[in-house]
Amino acid sequence: MKNGVGVAQNIVLFGGTSEIGIAILKRLVKPGVARVVLVSRNIDAAEVASEGLSSQFPEVDFHHIRFDASDASAMQNVVASVAEEVGDIDVAVIAQGLLNEGSDYYSHPDGLVEMANVNFTGTMTLMYALAARVKAQGYGKIVLLSSVAGERVRKGNPAYGATKAGIDGFALALDHELAGTGASVLVVRPGFVATKMTSGMKKAPFSTDAESVAAIVERGIASDKKVVWAPGILRWLFLVLKNVPLPVWRRLPL
Repeated sequence: MKNGVGVAQNIVLFGGTSEIGIAILKRLVKPGVARVVLVSRNIDAAEVASEGLSSQFPEVDFHHIRFDASDASAMQNVVASVAEEVGDIDVAVIAQGLLNEGSDYYSHPDGLVEMANVNFTGTMTLMYALAARVKAQGYGKIVLLSSVAGERVRKGNPAYGATKAGIDGFALALDHELAGTGASVLVVRPGFVATKMTSGMKKAPFSTDAESVAAIVERGIASDKKVVWAPGILRWLFLVLKNVPLPVWRRLPL
């Protein structure tokens, strides 16, 4: 629960090594925060990633929990483990995901299984497990890092775009389902973000960085918005692109 000055006390990051996720934590962790949990596959790497924060805020208890983002069957237990560590969950940021740009799914279609498990099935199961927890609390916000790639799936990476389209739509419907419970979902739709994951890739128009996305997320959490775009201009760009006729869309260099 938020303290007397409106600061969330317990914050959880799923995808504890995510550059965007860590950038968001740097915005959210401030005096008054009591506990932070980083849930990740590689706890050692997550400890390194959060080292600066834990040094800056020695009064905050940092916890680490290991999980496999592709293991949908384990998500309920993972959320239960988080609750055992910190109690109620004020803000849960979901920053897990696979991009797999350039993968040859024609030759290795089995590679789609992990992509779908991490980006969609595992995340959907995690969100329901979190939703059950925050609904029971009567408050709490789930923040999903989605992508503009899901607004209209492009030929450049159809698997990634399709999983993002699926989880984005699910998240908005889940927020609708939670209406009136005190719990809510915020969907974040970044464009191209310059991180280690996108290193070597050609930057798209209106590219941004993790810190800029984090600033937008911080403002979104403090608001009643259901969706935020990073940068905001992409909202208007995709309003046009989403409605471009298919023959025209297929001629665009996307």
